[in-house]
Amino acid sequence: MKFFQRLGRSLMLPVAVLPVAAILSGISYWISSAAGGANTFSAFVGAAGGALLDNMPLLFAVGVSIGMANKTDGTSALAGLVSWLTITTLLAPATVKNLMGIAKLEEVNPAFGKVQNVFVGIIAGLIGAWCYNKFKDTKLPDALSFFSGKRSVAIVTAGLSLVVAVVLMFIWPVVYTGLVTFGEWISTLGPFGAGLYGFFNRLLIPTGLHHALNSVFWFDVAGINDLPNFLNGANGDGVYGVTGQYMSGFFPVMMFGLPGAALAMYMTAKTSRKKVTYGIMLSAAVASFFVGVTEPLEFAFMFVAPWLYLIHAVFTGISVGIAALLPTRLGFGFSGGFIDMFLQWMNPLAQNPWILLLMGVAWFFIYFFTFYFVIKRFNLKTPGREDDDDAQDADNLETSLSGYHGTAEKFIAALGGRENIIDVDNCATRLRMEIGDTSKVDEHALKRAGAAGTIKTGGHSVQVIYGLNVQFVKDAMDDLISGRTARIEAAQAAGDLPAATTATATLAPTATTLRLRQPVEGRVLALSEVPDAMFAEGTMGPGVAIDPTGDTVVAPAAATVASVFPTGHAIGLALDDGTEVLIHIGIDTVGLKGDGFETLVKAGDRVSAGTPLVRFDAGKIRAAGLSMVTPVIVLNNENATISFD
Repeated sequence: MKFFQRLGRSLMLPVAVLPVAAILSGISYWISSAAGGANTFSAFVGAAGGALLDNMPLLFAVGVSIGMANKTDGTSALAGLVSWLTITTLLAPATVKNLMGIAKLEEVNPAFGKVQNVFVGIIAGLIGAWCYNKFKDTKLPDALSFFSGKRSVAIVTAGLSLVVAVVLMFIWPVVYTGLVTFGEWISTLGPFGAGLYGFFNRLLIPTGLHHALNSVFWFDVAGINDLPNFLNGANGDGVYGVTGQYMSGFFPVMMFGLPGAALAMYMTAKTSRKKVTYGIMLSAAVASFFVGVTEPLEFAFMFVAPWLYLIHAVFTGISVGIAALLPTRLGFGFSGGFIDMFLQWMNPLAQNPWILLLMGVAWFFIYFFTFYFVIKRFNLKTPGREDDDDAQDADNLETSLSGYHGTAEKFIAALGGRENIIDVDNCATRLRMEIGDTSKVDEHALKRAGAAGTIKTGGHSVQVIYGLNVQFVKDAMDDLISGRTARIEAAQAAGDLPAATTATATLAPTATTLRLRQPVEGRVLALSEVPDAMFAEGTMGPGVAIDPTGDTVVAPAAATVASVFPTGHAIGLALDDGTEVLIHIGIDTVGLKGDGFETLVKAGDRVSAGTPLVRFDAGKIRAAGLSMVTPVIVLNNENATISFD
């Protein structure tokens, strides 16, 4: 199971490319529609999207090789590429014709014409990762020392791929025939078969094995290729009224059904817990509606109320089946959310997408009333209905750090301490970890610390569902486990930190105006003007933003530096009155990996108003196409406002 969990995480790398292809294809279709036909620009953008879609198997080979490697390294990616090129070249129809002495190319088994598929891409990625893990530290005799270590990986990969190609030469036609038969069988069941697929798609979510099932219907493993065919529109092999049948029914559930379930869970929460439940359910519902990321919502009730999750799986199957039965088709590049619906609305293969909206309204009420009744009738412990000992606020947990580092510290304690954590990684919404002793994992403490759910998948594998910001928590956990925040702990032990920073307790929710020194020169903006939804909508907390004209961020008040991001693009401060402030330089600047940023302080340092904190190169940031708008956020008082002197 550990292997498949890790594979599921690895598949997220190439899958993450799909939204880019979807955006490019969607823009192409909208331009073509507005112009009354294809033009140069729409063809250009469409071809760019097609370049990604047509090479998805190659992306899977590289992505899986990176994800399955013990340590992220470009050498493993190269090994995956080597394996892919070796296998697909040896199994190409023309090569097979010569190797097997077949007279005509047309007589070669058609399976070899489909060898460049996601299935083979995954195999190539696994070979590349295995060779990297096994031989990256190999030491050869001095005469061959040039090929020692990582240089040996690609060579060994090519040799092993030769063997695998020979094996596949006999096995692949059988596997291909079996997959096609399975796909054709589901196809013969029509809408009922589509419904079965939707049902099992949801049931496999907890294990992460839904990716394997998706590959049969969404990609060209069994000849269905529903997703790329739809995104390619009129330029591909899609059929109007058919292509998209294995995706259409997800839109009503993800955009409307699950938000209806979230409303039901909020309405049934205890009065004392409604405010906390509101925050959890709202953010999860927004992610489900707009992006189609459903895990934060699903894991909120998957294990505390498994019968509800079974109902959800049945509803999904029914929705997919009904959508396949009705004259409506729509596809996506990432998931069944509003963004993909908007982008693909003008796709030539989109058929009556408005029907999905009507279905969605119906599913909203079906989910709401069903969940509301079942929760009340059977007294299910959904979020906000926990027993008193489970319902303590996360703020009651002691922590010496703030922000994501505070959450990470709580998580580490709930997981049995640093020594109990063997490995930490993350995918889109969850932490994936190897734990020494899973009996030490306190699921209640994890939930109080902000987790939407916890999964023990067997053996030493544990997953903690957090949400779209899970990367920040994972990075903070890495900081703590590796000792990069030892200075903070030492300062606390010596009594150098003010008492207010020894816990991330939320300040009393009273209206408070913070009068601060402006941390960087520039024009002050409302938070709503920040070109990032997480900040603009106040998800991170209240505050203001600055469009900088200066190049140095200074402390806005006397404070202790609570956290300095490794990339230098953000810094957290604990003011002397207990207020926690985050200064985030630019938007999406974490991708620069520190290039253009110079941190001038360390975590645990005491600073006064005007002390330089970070120096940045605005030219480099803008050259990378990123916004320089800098949010200044209050992390622990949702009713605070900021005023600059």
